[in-house]
Amino acid sequence: MEKTVQEKIDLTVQWIRDVVKGSGTNGVLVGISGGIDSAVVACLIKRAFPDNSLGVILPCKSNPKDAQDAIALADACGIEYFTIDITEEHDLLYGQIQRRLEGKNILNERLADANLRARLRMSTLYGVGNSLGYLVAGTDNRAEIHTGYFTKYGDGGVDIIPICNLLKRDVSVWAKELGVPAQIIERDPSAGLWEGQTDELEMGTTYDMIDDYLLGKAIPDQDRAIIERLHKNSMHKRSMPPGPPIF
Repeated sequence: MEKTVQEKIDLTVQWIRDVVKGSGTNGVLVGISGGIDSAVVACLIKRAFPDNSLGVILPCKSNPKDAQDAIALADACGIEYFTIDITEEHDLLYGQIQRRLEGKNILNERLADANLRARLRMSTLYGVGNSLGYLVAGTDNRAEIHTGYFTKYGDGGVDIIPICNLLKRDVSVWAKELGVPAQIIERDPSAGLWEGQTDELEMGTTYDMIDDYLLGKAIPDQDRAIIERLHKNSMHKRSMPPGPPIF
């Protein structure tokens, strides 16, 4: 018989406890972005470790609404949180990169800028996590993992991924069950990497199409081609870096 949403949540919470215990660490933290995926993970780790879980809000030239929604989520689920603004650090490092590359043929400046933000966030989360003896929880769902819609060694650089088996639409169902504020559930999915950026605009397809594809349902050929191209091009993100054979 199919398990209820609450049963699946309870099993995931227990899984988190088991992984942390097996790792010999003290708890779990997550970067709270103001989006639905990190909201669900924050609720899960809070349930798993009421006194040893943490949310970290990491603005970097971000829309102020992101932090407002992140705080609303933290208040709703009762997780301890704090904010580390990394805008200045990003400006300093990316400014040096730009100066060193002056005169070079720059292929994708916006992507380099955006991925650096994600990787600085990852480094900051591990700085906090190592200090406290906490694991870092990731927030990628099944659709994002399949398409590679995450930054390699950025938001993809984590210890555990509690919602990796959830379709995007399942994340919304879990969010409602966990009491995530409606303002977060209803907002357009976005990594917040530049002004006006949304996940679906950047990918060229929708989460509904990706979810249906993963379920084996029929979808338009154009969307199928996009999803399969994204999956193929992101294979390296789901594997260890290649090395030569043993000679």
